[in-house]
Amino acid sequence: MKKIILATILVATGLLGIAHAEEGQNCTQAAKDKWLSEDAIKDKAKASGIDVRRVKTEGSCYEVYGIDAKGNKVETLFNPETGASVGKESE
Repeated sequence: MKKIILATILVATGLLGIAHAEEGQNCTQAAKDKWLSEDAIKDKAKASGIDVRRVKTEGSCYEVYGIDAKGNKVETLFNPETGASVGKESE
């Protein structure tokens, strides 16, 4: 029983660490008035092969949800100032 509880705690702690790492992503220090528009980010994502479904602001990043060329769901973080991809999470 102690092993199950310990394993559950370790898994939960690991998942919290992953979520916190994404939340803590710092894409830019630029003021929001210097950011590219969501439409410009959509264009950058499409140019990189993502069929864009949704764009949202996550901290100092744009987070693009879509489907890649292989048909996989992806979440990609973009620097809102430069439009460069700074991270990717696939399912």
